Amino acid sequence: MSDKVWKRNEIDSPCVNICVVHPVERLCTGCLRSIDEIARWSRMTSDERAAVMAELPDRAPRLAKRRGGRAARLKH
Repeated sequence: MSDKVWKRNEIDSPCVNICVVHPVERLCTGCLRSIDEIARWSRMTSDERAAVMAELPDRAPRLAKRRGGRAARLKH
């Protein structure tokens, strides 16, 4: 049996196993995809996946950085 049977020429998922949805932006804070994009990923064409991947870097600034928490308390 050849391993080539199981290899697919597709764009890999950007998932980094940090699956938390930002409450305002509605994007996963790990991979920056929307819930719809995550749900549809396995059914998207290569062109659709490439389009999503091209948009991801521009989405990062939309997620506000956390303020507070332990690190902020230790600064004072």
